[in-house]
Amino acid sequence: MILHLGALVGRLSIPVGRASRLELLGATGALLGITLTTLLSSLLAHSAFPFIVAPLGASAVLLFAVPASPLAQPWSIVGGNTLSAAVGVAVSLTVSNMTVAAGLSVALAIVVMIMTRSLHPPGGAAALTAVLVHPSATSLSAALLFPFLPVALNSLILVLVGVLFHKISGHRYPHSAEAALASPSQRLAMEDIEAALTTMGDAFDIDPADLQHLLLLAEQHALERTTRTTPDNRA
Repeated sequence: MILHLGALVGRLSIPVGRASRLELLGATGALLGITLTTLLSSLLAHSAFPFIVAPLGASAVLLFAVPASPLAQPWSIVGGNTLSAAVGVAVSLTVSNMTVAAGLSVALAIVVMIMTRSLHPPGGAAALTAVLVHPSATSLSAALLFPFLPVALNSLILVLVGVLFHKISGHRYPHSAEAALASPSQRLAMEDIEAALTTMGDAFDIDPADLQHLLLLAEQHALERTTRTTPDNRA
């Protein structure tokens, strides 16, 4: 038990200075992002629905806390939330049983997001929100409008705030993997990374190009460290 707790603490531990900076940036970005999204949505849209939907809170966590994640990129946020909300509306219009509609909306939203390369976890919540809010109970036009107002509008404003915030704070967003550093042996080719991921048979929240870049950087640092320490070891 003690060993398990020790391993858990080790996994959760982050250098204090880095943790404080990341937490401060993420929290500040979320504060600005959600506040401005709510304010601007209330000014731009007047409807029977809330000015902002709950899944945007989860979108903000991804956008400001892990902006390099493939799940936090603009198309994932805007496309994933909007398409999933549309799926939720379609299910609510065709399935009267709330229990079945709830499960079916999330399942179909996942399928649609994967097919459109817009996978975004809060999209599942957007689909479920469409079923629970049941906009078709108000009118058909309100139901058809829901994916756009407020979901798409909320998502677009949040992304625009995120782009501006990360530019001011010195982060590149939208994220794109840097060109892999030149390696003398070129051992870590992209096909090797993809083959390794396929062999593991699991999904990881990192772009293969980012993983390649990270491994090449680690290899370079290891080589530099070895070069620095070799003379001392000989002495």
